[in-house]
Amino acid sequence: MRQRARSAEDKARRADDLLQAAEAVALERGGVRYVTLAEVTERAGLHRTGVRRYYTKKEDLLLELAERGWGQWRDAVADELGHRTGLTPAQTATVVSSTLIGLPVFCDLLTHVPLHLEGDVDIERARRYKTNATAAHDAIATALDRASTLAAGQIVHLLAAAVVLSAGLWQVSHPTPTLAKLYEEVPDWGHAALDFAPRLDTLLTACATGLATRPR
Repeated sequence: MRQRARSAEDKARRADDLLQAAEAVALERGGVRYVTLAEVTERAGLHRTGVRRYYTKKEDLLLELAERGWGQWRDAVADELGHRTGLTPAQTATVVSSTLIGLPVFCDLLTHVPLHLEGDVDIERARRYKTNATAAHDAIATALDRASTLAAGQIVHLLAAAVVLSAGLWQVSHPTPTLAKLYEEVPDWGHAALDFAPRLDTLLTACATGLATRPR
């Protein structure tokens, strides 16, 4: 076990270690629903009670991971766009879908945040999440507005669809062990276990193309 962090820098590093450990557990176990503080702290090399110095409870840790995910998505969109301009609706949708596909834990968390994570922390923690998530969303919208032929309002609609679709499609394409077994027994029901990446890209492309035909 590591010694207790003393400096602010050490504490920030330990907090980040816990976030990375939580993300790794979620990826290995098949979703954030399987993340436990015990496994996270063990993977991060901390005593089980040590996590309380950084995150008050599991929901606080996962909300922090979701908040970081918004920043990662913002940065991924900026990197993908570079200095490109004049993107068609379909090309714009591909930027949105490809950057989300690269953040599977974030897509998973987009379901859990409104369901319970925001409501299971205190109001100031929820306020900080909303503030930072909104800022990241607005930065993504601004970057896409500069690069795309879609209007600003159309991009906002596209991003709303992207959040809802990525959250929902990720869940159905990563069924629980019970459902996975059921789909093996009854393959006709397995259509619910959709291929996440191609389905997200197809639906967002259709959405962006449709939005382009509507009044700006």
